[in-house]
Order: sequence, then C-alpha cells, then structure tokens
Amino acid sequence: MSADARPRLRPVETIVVPDPEHGRVLVLRDTQGVTSANACIPPALFPIVSRFTGQLTCTEIARAASREVGQEVPISLVLRLAKELEEALFLDGPLYQAALEKVRADFRSAKVRPASHAGGAYSASPTELITYIDERCLAQAVTTAPVEPSTGDTTLTGLIAPHIDPWRGATGYGHAYATLRRQIAPEADTFIVFGTSHAPMHEPFALCRKGFDTPLGTMEADLDAIDRIAAKCPYDPYTDELNHQREHSIEFQAVFLKHVLGDRPARIIPILAGLGEQQAHGTDPAKDTRAQALLDAVRELVSERGRRVVLVAGADLAHVGPRFGDRQPFDATQRQALEKKDLRSLALATAGDSAGFWRHVLNDIDARRVCGLAPIYAMLETQKPGSKGLVMHYEQTIDAEEGSIVSHAAVAFHG
Repeated sequence: MSADARPRLRPVETIVVPDPEHGRVLVLRDTQGVTSANACIPPALFPIVSRFTGQLTCTEIARAASREVGQEVPISLVLRLAKELEEALFLDGPLYQAALEKVRADFRSAKVRPASHAGGAYSASPTELITYIDERCLAQAVTTAPVEPSTGDTTLTGLIAPHIDPWRGATGYGHAYATLRRQIAPEADTFIVFGTSHAPMHEPFALCRKGFDTPLGTMEADLDAIDRIAAKCPYDPYTDELNHQREHSIEFQAVFLKHVLGDRPARIIPILAGLGEQQAHGTDPAKDTRAQALLDAVRELVSERGRRVVLVAGADLAHVGPRFGDRQPFDATQRQALEKKDLRSLALATAGDSAGFWRHVLNDIDARRVCGLAPIYAMLETQKPGSKGLVMHYEQTIDAEEGSIVSHAAVAFHG
C-alpha cells in the first residue's frame, strides 16, 4: 500500500458494539463468507476508516482526518490501517478479488448449501436442536397462541417468521412454525422461502440452486421450479448466489421447516430479496420490470400448484439503538411508538396491501431500518389472491447490555 493508493472498503455489515476499553467500537462483518474474521475499529480511527471510499489517496485521507480531529494524523497510521484491512480482506483489491473467486468457485461446486450457523446461532446437535425447538419454541407458542381465524379457509398460504437468531427469537419462531404445522394443507410440498439479503446485491433477487443442509438433514431444493423461475428472469438470477452462503435469513427457516415437516416429501425454493435500488431511490418495485419478472414467475407457480405451495418470508422488522447508529437506547415512550409503527406496517401486510406496506416502511426506513421490507413485500406480491393475515406474535428483543432493539413478528396468511 503506497501513499498514492486509494483504499476502498468493500460492502460489509457494520454495527456499533460496547467495548470496555473504548466505550464503543465499530465492527465490520463479512456477510459474503469470504472471511470469517471481524474487524473492530476504535473511535479514534473512525475519521480514517470512514474515508476509505476509493475517492482519496492515503495522503489525502491523512490530511482530511487531521483537519477533522484537530491534530496531525500520521500518514504511516493510515498506511498501516489500510494494509491491515487489506490483508484481512475488508478492502477491495487483488487480495479480496482472488479470495472471492475461490469462495465463489467452492460454493458453486458444492452439492448443498452448508449449515453455516449451526453451533452458533442454534445447536449443531440434532438431539439438542429438536429438544430446543419442541420445548422452548413450539410448546410455548401452542399455550399462548391467539384465537384462530373463525371464518373462511384456515389453510395456511403464507407465513412471516423472524430471522433473528433462534436463541432470542424462540417465541416468535414457535408461533410461526406451530401455526404452519397445524394449518398447512395435506398436499403442501413446495415452500417458497424469501429471505433478507444482508449483503448488498447487484440484482433484485438471487436464486440458489441447492438444498439447505441442517443438523436434522437436508431441505432439498425444487430444482425444476427454480429453473422455471430463472428462465423467466431478464437477468442472471444467480449473479448474487454467493450471498446465500452465509446468509441466515433462509437458513433458520430451513431448520424449522425440516423439523416441523418431518418425513413429509417437501422441497424449498430459496430466494434472497434485495430490491436495494428501489429502497435507495424510494421507487415502486411494481414498476420495475426486472423485479416483476421473477415475481410473475413465482405467481405463476403459486397459481399452478395451489394448495401445494406455502410462501415464507424470513424477515425481521426494526433495528434501533446504539448498535445500529442511534445515539441512545429507546425509552419506554419510544418503544411504544415503535410498536405502533411496526403494527401499522403489519396491518397493511395482513390486509394484503403490498404497495401500502412498501410505502409505509419506506417512509421511515432510515429511522426504523426494517431489514425485512423486501422479502415481506415479495411474499405479499406473490400470495394467492384474497389471502388475509393474522399477527400471531409481535416482540421487541432488547439487548441486555446497551439496549438496542430488533423487532420481529410471526404472521400467518390464509386463503
């Protein structure tokens, strides 16, 4: 790394976490799976790292950071930090690109998508995992479930489930998958799972032509249906396939589906939803022919297979508090206001108003940071016409250390 180099951070997930020495640190996490390492940036280095955009040379970064902090930032410090991040594969460049190509090739050649988060976000032991799902998730949900729909068809057509880790989202997962187990049609064998892509995407949606491994066995992929959907897309729906490798939003659904479905012949169609361009520019996905091409193909499949299909959105709601960039944790009044906004969004979703849901969430996306906007929208757009939803559970999971909140819900759709 030379003084004339223009270091640029590649797209990574950033969160702010408490630190005993520095108060708070910025953590860079790779959601692509190119590296398993995290980078922790103390506040004193924020003025440097924030300028790793590819626009400035290291010399210019040192000068700009010096002006910001009011004292000299040595060029040697900028160079050292850039070199460390480059070697850790957090900077775009030859080292990262070579590692990316290897990881991409390895993933393409794999027959199944591995259970990336087993042993961390949930138990890797089949026995322990079954016990946890049965006793901590499903049993609790059955005893606290709201009143079931009293009129109309009670066959489940769609589900919104959390994608927070199952340790913290036990009750929400329990409500979602206890409902699925009770209410799916006997002939249901196709589960179209829309997940949030926490890594940036080049295209609106990303297919994955692989089954998902779990400690309980593999949720096989419906390859014929995936190929049919891919053929209808005017872009390569596998451009962002690597995002599936480490993404948890679909993996967690595969784990619960595998347990709840047991020996039932069933296959999944895994689809990561990005719609990043539409979210960034506040545009209507219904007017985007590229996004609608995939959704049209899914609608066609839903129409053809009827009661055989269940749509699932692995989607959390708001992300607020210091971890996500807010100055302070939410107090009781703010939490109540957040719940009101979340439930208003969900009311639009349960009414089947995909456009209204999109607009309502997008209106304060920078404040609430609803990461499940794209998969919920996609599920609503491809639902059986006339399907209506019921909120089974809503929860704000609060971090015990610094008060940040992730909200999530379990919502069942019938039609």
